[in-house]
Amino acid sequence: MRIGELARLAGVTTKAVRYYESLGLLVPHRLPNGYRDYDEGHLRVVIEIRELAATGISARQAAPFVECLGLGHEHGDDCVSSLAAYRDSIAEIDRIVAILHTRRTHLVERLEESVSRTFTKEKPLTDYVTLPAGLPVPQDDGAAAHLPGLGMPSIDVPASGGGVVRLGDLGSGRTVIYLYPLTGRPGSDLPEGWDSIPGARGCTTEACDFRDHHDELRDVGVEAVYGLSSQATAYQAEVVDRLRLPFEMLSDEHFQLADAMDLPTFRAPGHERLYSRLTLIVRDGRIEHVFYPIFPPNTHAQQVLDWLTQNPT
Repeated sequence: MRIGELARLAGVTTKAVRYYESLGLLVPHRLPNGYRDYDEGHLRVVIEIRELAATGISARQAAPFVECLGLGHEHGDDCVSSLAAYRDSIAEIDRIVAILHTRRTHLVERLEESVSRTFTKEKPLTDYVTLPAGLPVPQDDGAAAHLPGLGMPSIDVPASGGGVVRLGDLGSGRTVIYLYPLTGRPGSDLPEGWDSIPGARGCTTEACDFRDHHDELRDVGVEAVYGLSSQATAYQAEVVDRLRLPFEMLSDEHFQLADAMDLPTFRAPGHERLYSRLTLIVRDGRIEHVFYPIFPPNTHAQQVLDWLTQNPT
């Protein structure tokens, strides 16, 4: 098979295949005319490398697994060298987690110190940048099943930067719009029982995850990223500034989009209606893909990035 067919069957790009070749992980056959030729064995190797990448093992670390397949094993991790590679990767993750935990502790301390100077602190500060353990997992109720393939409605919504975004005229290419119920603000309380509502908690962590992966999303062809909720524009602007978001937040206080597309919403104490957490991948004005339900929200941007990488335009 040719390189394009191999890439399509393996769910990667031709650029990725050439990269694997440059690392010596893939050695194609050569036809008399000099063209590359690949077989089922090459396909199995590329799929193995792609699956390893999803676990955090990069192509540069994949050699033991590829060699194991080359020895005739059914799985790339049937060999001792592959198990050693697993252990090395786990040890590296443990090291990174320890470093991040230390950094996070220092940041939370600085955040609380800053808030104590800026806000009236009547209650212990809620940590909005992490998720508590034991949150209920939302279940798919089918409320978004009708969305793929629909065109975006002609609705204008105000943006945090002061302008207006026309949802029916997002332009060509892909746009990511993640909908969420509401973001918490340091020094203010979330609705009573918020953590017990499946999928409610985690809007700030989701925004931070999209912030941290914004450049990668642009690299895989995303033209724009927007967050959207029913909170007021001034509130959205404060969130963009406080979290240093590289994208705008949209304010749909009257649920125009929800009514036009029959989007899922819910009630909470003090709020008659809130958006359920949902992400739209819009391509050339139509919904190409929907993420719903979403859990956990603090890693959702990576989930979106993985899907876009596996489904190139």
